[in-house]
Amino acid sequence: MNGRALPRLALTAGEPAGIGPELLVRLAASSLAANFVAVTDKGLLERAAARCGTTIQLLDDDGSDSQHRAPGSLRVRHVPLAVAEQPGQPDPRNAQHVLATLAEAADGCMQDRYAAVVTAPLQKSSINDAGIAFSGHTEFFAMRSHAEVVMMLASPELRVALATTHLPLSAVPAAIQADSLERTLRIVHDELRDKFGLTQPRIAVLGLNPHAGENGHMGREEIDTIIPVLEQLRQQGMSLLGPLPADTAFVPAQRQHYDAVLAMYHDQALPVLKSEAFDRTVNLTLGLPFIRTSVDHGTALDLAGSGKADPSSLMAAARMALDLVARRHLSAAQR
Repeated sequence: MNGRALPRLALTAGEPAGIGPELLVRLAASSLAANFVAVTDKGLLERAAARCGTTIQLLDDDGSDSQHRAPGSLRVRHVPLAVAEQPGQPDPRNAQHVLATLAEAADGCMQDRYAAVVTAPLQKSSINDAGIAFSGHTEFFAMRSHAEVVMMLASPELRVALATTHLPLSAVPAAIQADSLERTLRIVHDELRDKFGLTQPRIAVLGLNPHAGENGHMGREEIDTIIPVLEQLRQQGMSLLGPLPADTAFVPAQRQHYDAVLAMYHDQALPVLKSEAFDRTVNLTLGLPFIRTSVDHGTALDLAGSGKADPSSLMAAARMALDLVARRHLSAAQR
């Protein structure tokens, strides 16, 4: 890719019966400076455009670079559906199609055919109903690239990373281990430097228990696991706060002291982020050998087929992907 060519962003449509295909169509109608390559079924996009009342020009992707993209044009890497979609009604027979789109996007990024991948929401239950063990995009891309990763959600005001992702709450305490917590913090620290340009990132680490364990009276995970890891990494130069009680960590007076938060589990911090910036929040995977961003919402099956789904989060994900690509190129040029 030469310096004047637009970045090639792979777009995956996620669940065919969800709002993802409609979001891709609306993203293509924008004037964002990127060569979008939709990795999905071409007919699926045609039908989504018709439901949205949007005129779209679908072009077979030939892998070439371009300096311009007309709004409303979208390149397509055709991955056929097993059966035609029924909006709002996921069909497990299309599970292999969904996984094939993710594999093509990931492999294409690792082979430098795409600069980044931006993903629309998928329906995990439909893939599992097909008899395929599947826990999410993050875990799939980690396995595909043989990488250890961390899930982060970021808005213009707040970044939140997760020590554990899609686990039942009952399984979280046992999953908070010293070695995995240390690896997670190293990944977050390094990616805040590399992806966001923070020379000395400040990371606030939440406790697992109420009041961060209250000196062992409400749980010992902080004393036995979290605090020793933080002390060890501080001695190595990391700027770490905590463990902080989750109920006060997000107040304005605290936020000025950190650049990102590490939460111990999914629902500990994400409700705060989504409640204040739902349409501006982006899901990104740290630790991958490529850039991956995503929407922060689900498939919205109740809206699928209506043409009314809000593309704001996908737009934010695409913008962040472009920003990260530009920062990566700048860093490479400065080396």
